[in-house]
Amino acid sequence: MAERPEQWKYLTEQDHGMDVEEIRRSFAGHVEHTQCKDEFSVTMHDFYQALARTTRDRMIDRWNRTQQAYYKRDAKRVYYLSLEFLLGRLLRDGLLNLGMYEGAREALAPLKIDLDEVLETEWDAGLGNGGLGRLAACFLDSMATLGLPAMGCGIRYEYGIFRQRIQDGQQAESPDNWLRYGNPWEIPRPEVLYPVRFFGRVVPRTVEDGRTVFEWRDTQVVMAMAYDVPVPGFRNEAVNTLRLWAAKASREFDLHNFNRGDYVEAVQEKNATENISRVLYPADQVVQGRELRLKQEYFFVSATLQDALRRHLKVHGTVRNLHEKAVFQLNDTHPALAVPELMRLLVDEHGLGWEEAWHVTRHACAYTNHTVLPEALETWPVDLVGRLLPRHLQILHELNARFLAEIRARYPGDEGKVRRMSLFSEGPDERVRMAHVAILGSYSVNGVSGLHTKILQDRIFPDFAALEPGKFNAKTNGITPRRWLLNCNPPLAELISSRIGPGWARDLRQLEKLLPFADDRGFREAWRVARRGNKVRLAALVEKLCGVGVDPDSLFDVQVKRIHEYKRQLLNILQVWARYRELKRGVGRDVPARTVLFGGKAAPAYEVAKRVIRLINDVAAVVNRDPETNRLLRVAFLPDYRVSLAERIMPAADLSEQISTAGMEASGTGNMKFALNGALTIGTLDGANVEILEAVGAEGLFLFGLDAPGVVELKARGYDPRAYHAADPVLRDTLDSLSRGELTPEEPGRYRSLVDSLLFGGDPYLLLADFGSYRDAQAAVDEAWRDPEAWTRRSIRTVARMGGFSSDETIARYATEIWNVPIDGRRG
Repeated sequence: MAERPEQWKYLTEQDHGMDVEEIRRSFAGHVEHTQCKDEFSVTMHDFYQALARTTRDRMIDRWNRTQQAYYKRDAKRVYYLSLEFLLGRLLRDGLLNLGMYEGAREALAPLKIDLDEVLETEWDAGLGNGGLGRLAACFLDSMATLGLPAMGCGIRYEYGIFRQRIQDGQQAESPDNWLRYGNPWEIPRPEVLYPVRFFGRVVPRTVEDGRTVFEWRDTQVVMAMAYDVPVPGFRNEAVNTLRLWAAKASREFDLHNFNRGDYVEAVQEKNATENISRVLYPADQVVQGRELRLKQEYFFVSATLQDALRRHLKVHGTVRNLHEKAVFQLNDTHPALAVPELMRLLVDEHGLGWEEAWHVTRHACAYTNHTVLPEALETWPVDLVGRLLPRHLQILHELNARFLAEIRARYPGDEGKVRRMSLFSEGPDERVRMAHVAILGSYSVNGVSGLHTKILQDRIFPDFAALEPGKFNAKTNGITPRRWLLNCNPPLAELISSRIGPGWARDLRQLEKLLPFADDRGFREAWRVARRGNKVRLAALVEKLCGVGVDPDSLFDVQVKRIHEYKRQLLNILQVWARYRELKRGVGRDVPARTVLFGGKAAPAYEVAKRVIRLINDVAAVVNRDPETNRLLRVAFLPDYRVSLAERIMPAADLSEQISTAGMEASGTGNMKFALNGALTIGTLDGANVEILEAVGAEGLFLFGLDAPGVVELKARGYDPRAYHAADPVLRDTLDSLSRGELTPEEPGRYRSLVDSLLFGGDPYLLLADFGSYRDAQAAVDEAWRDPEAWTRRSIRTVARMGGFSSDETIARYATEIWNVPIDGRRG
């Protein structure tokens, strides 16, 4: 490319101004020239779009400089591959990270525009189902804040996670058309376009030097087009990239049908092609759903790797050193096809020999495991993989044959180990084990908490851990303090900064300076005032969304997360039903008033989870309308739980419910968000609860239930849930009353099958085993809440000791211990 003229260089290197008048001028310009509106036609949505683009302009100034700096220093690149990025709203974050927040407020004030109202106009970008996608979003923020040359890579879903409505107490789903009004943050890159191939056949061919090469022919081609979203670091001039891929029909694919005159067929095939990026995670109960999901996984992996190779070859003349200049972090098993795809690209497209390609691949990929649940460890039917990706199945078979030969040589005669470690499961339904593929093809395998990593090594993948013990490591998850305290909880953030300064937003360990203030009566009072204001605002929202009036001076007891049996929302609502029945009998009428709040989405095909939602709403309906007890107990289910709703809930919670069956939750980050905002935790020793206990001490948690070894021991001994039912009269009354239909006399059998699944279905998540201990812990919560001064001390100390749970620290450990990438938090 020719050298730019000096005048061009001068024009493009002039930054957009950050002063109030410049912000106002940019905003007005976007209202008029981008939105094409005047004072008579402009809407609040136009104001949002104009302010977002005003903010984006200033990001782009820094974005271009950051990317140029990465190229100039030939930085090693980090590609963070995730099928989910649960971004939420971006405008407030952008304003805060650029240091524009107060300037924007001042710029809009003379125009009689309320910044808060503009911020509320933004639609959540729900490109994820829950914790996995939200973690990825936090990591993007931290990678930019630490100045790491990193890029997030995912899919630009046209429809994100479904919108949830509650109708007659039951979940109803509707599409989340989040792009309906446009996305001001994204920059389409029509020139960044890669072919992604499916189906076809593999033809071996012998070339002149005697080698056999494999040609993948007669394929269906889908084009992957990039859309870039800028990711600003926190006041450090660095702006990274989230690159999302959209599926587009190839021009040749369209013209083939149009030229035959079959216009309808051409349009239908074009739509089918572009379905790959249409919807987040299609239900996989049917063959088409499984095929589409596998297509999604390969689609974004192939596009990302082709893009990374192109970027690498711009600077380096060979792909042989790719592993020295790039690392591909696989966020769970969804991107595990990166292993055979990188092998295919290196061997088939770039001419490397097998051993050399395998060396590059194994030293370029790293894998994060996020689950210990066997059903969540992805496997794919071999026939599906072979039909959709025939060349990749060949590569996987070759990798497996070579790997198992090594295992047999190292462990002669141990065919059990060979079967356990194979990339393929045996049996009539032979499947590809994607976690095994990721482990074999990566130089690092990390769990997301200390307990989780130990379970991976001891129970889930012990053979792999014994083979390469140095490969496995723990990287406890974290959360960005910018969104999850500075952004979502301004009253508490301002109070903290007034005492210890604002530096904690970049260095969360500085919160330790709050410890002496726990003994300051005036500070405790200010703490309660800040938190009560949050509770008043949440109470108004609960009434608006649920029609339930709640007392902001009651204890706000909150469980919000994806609805799943192992997360045990059922245990929580059973305890609530038991509490209500005791209150009705006159027992415990002196307990503190409590508001129990639930939120979360159940997968559309997950019938048990949807039944739990209905049970929560049925209990709420009975409890809330009972004048005899409703001053002491209220229940509400907040619909359509999402990031922006979490930002309203977490600052107002007094008690955080983290009650999963011990050994089932890999980490959890909701537990961290609640604790960072001052909630105390009731929970099991599961996931990151263990590390939170180590950090904040016993005063920050009300622990109950079996620990992970206790769960294993009980199941090995032979768990009989009916024995607990027989021995505990409160538990017996709670379950029997539901089974008899006392909650729903209009349909007495509504919850009989749910109760039977606990008593006669084995109760796999040990609700009945932990029920008594859980009730005891709730009684301890009641007792502690009676002393507001002591509770506030515990709340302050909890926040003060949460500094180790910043995603900045987590990412710093990835950078130094896995990626070998230097940290420069000052700028890109």
